[in-house]
Amino acid sequence: MDDGSDWSVDKLTALRLGRRLVTEVSASRPDRRAFVDIRPTQSEPDAQACDEGWVRSDIERSFRLEHWEYDRERVDGFDYDIGAALIKSADATDESELITVLSAWGVRPGLFVYPWDSGDPK
Repeated sequence: MDDGSDWSVDKLTALRLGRRLVTEVSASRPDRRAFVDIRPTQSEPDAQACDEGWVRSDIERSFRLEHWEYDRERVDGFDYDIGAALIKSADATDESELITVLSAWGVRPGLFVYPWDSGDPK
């Protein structure tokens, strides 16, 4: 059974292709919802690939992690950012450091999904 401790091939590939992943985590109060997202950094070679109509894979990407909390009643609306709070953020220089940060935050890699499969408002 998958306990979420490892990256699935498709999610690791998504990160290497520069795609954002997100997971819902416990919020501080019942009237809030919280999410952690991973945004791979984009570089000049990524911009050039995009201009040429393709997506570049990079196993040496760095990442930006953010843990946000939102008002539960606004999360599905246009004004989801009203009352939103950035709980914490971190940068990871590579995939190994990404795992270290997630471990410190108590978030398992296998819990991340594509943004459209989550309730994340961004």
